[in-house]
Amino acid sequence: MPCPDLKTLTVVISDAEIRRHTGGEIRQLRDIRHPELRFRYSTTDRNKGAWHVVVRGKWGKAGNYPSISAKLMISTLPTILARRAVDPKAASTTTAWRTVGEVLTWYADRMGRDRGLSAKRKASVQSALRCHLVPRLQDVTLANLDRASLDRLLMWPMQERYSLSFVRSVYGVLAVAFRQAMRLGLITANPMADLKYTDFVQTRIKPKPARLRGDDLPTLLHALTERIEHAPLESMLALMMLCHGTRLGETRLARWKNLNLTTRQWFIPAPDTKTKAEHTLPLTEQACALIERYRTIQQTAGYQGPLLFPGRTGTAISATNASTLFAGLAKGSWSSHDLRKVARTAWADLGVDYMVGEMLLNHAMKDLDATYIHTTAEGMKRKALETWHNHLDHHGFTALHGGTYAGHAVEASPTQTSISVASIDSPYPSQGRMRNDEAGGNPRAEARQEVWGHFTQWTDV
Repeated sequence: MPCPDLKTLTVVISDAEIRRHTGGEIRQLRDIRHPELRFRYSTTDRNKGAWHVVVRGKWGKAGNYPSISAKLMISTLPTILARRAVDPKAASTTTAWRTVGEVLTWYADRMGRDRGLSAKRKASVQSALRCHLVPRLQDVTLANLDRASLDRLLMWPMQERYSLSFVRSVYGVLAVAFRQAMRLGLITANPMADLKYTDFVQTRIKPKPARLRGDDLPTLLHALTERIEHAPLESMLALMMLCHGTRLGETRLARWKNLNLTTRQWFIPAPDTKTKAEHTLPLTEQACALIERYRTIQQTAGYQGPLLFPGRTGTAISATNASTLFAGLAKGSWSSHDLRKVARTAWADLGVDYMVGEMLLNHAMKDLDATYIHTTAEGMKRKALETWHNHLDHHGFTALHGGTYAGHAVEASPTQTSISVASIDSPYPSQGRMRNDEAGGNPRAEARQEVWGHFTQWTDV
């Protein structure tokens, strides 16, 4: 509550009026147009002050001057009054942000430092901000951001050039930015609170049609059979996705230590999955035989590292390079995600239980669904993949895995039935050793170098 001895002057408040009384004894300014608005000078520095809004005798601080100018304060006053008309105790705070660009700049910085988001998600959001939202909306004032301006500047121009699913994703970034700013109290009103995507685009977004069908499996498997020896990385990447319905990101990050050919399981750590939940997939006999063949190709080429799909920097092949490999393999007729789609469709056709299919795909589930047949889920998943891989055998898969899994053919030693830990954790092969072998005219070294050349041809895209 104001003190009775405060010296109050009723004026038309402006920045110039505030400056005019910095040298006097006036303690408080009251706006003649807006009786609820008060400005109080700081007791330590009269070049500064604070804004207050008084509703039904209840005072609420709205912000500091000069970070919030008189013009900005007055422009946001109606929103504050509307909020406090409903609840006199509601916050009166406002922000120094004046434009949409300022909100987006804050959100871009926040997203960039969010450790809970994957690098892929950060890159996607930053691209939407940098390429679309900021260029189109940065100069729009918060007070002028409405349905009409958003449609004119962003939504309608974008739908002319881009797919509707992409337009919706960009709109989603904008909506989340404002929602987060409002939740943290950084803005007094969310201009997008009453807006939704369908206000601008009524056309229903249809799922992309699958570009691979069951009838394409013989041709695909035949092509991979011919390529696996001279292009092992791209072929195996495609085969692992086709055999298990995994995502590209989950597959390309696979490490040898997470493939256990003794227990016949592939473990995918939570950080490598889209759902951020660890995922375990059964390995069938066909899959184990294929994995052994691929490991032999890697070792023959000289690679003894920890990754199934190494890139040229010693880390897993990047998403961009992996997509480039698929573009060359498919010649633009299908994408990596189509392998996942064709597997899911085939599972349904083969009678695989819906929930088992969802678990294999590692789709996020509701709490109730997550407890579905928990004790027998692994057995059902294994049976489903065995059915699927037997189906693939009828279309040419046998030529890729050879039909013999060493771990089940003989009573083998541990080094034969599972990947050797020593070889998994060993560093890259010594280039000096390879050069010495070549200098001595070692035919095996020359063959290894030839295969390694084919292998690195794809990892260095």
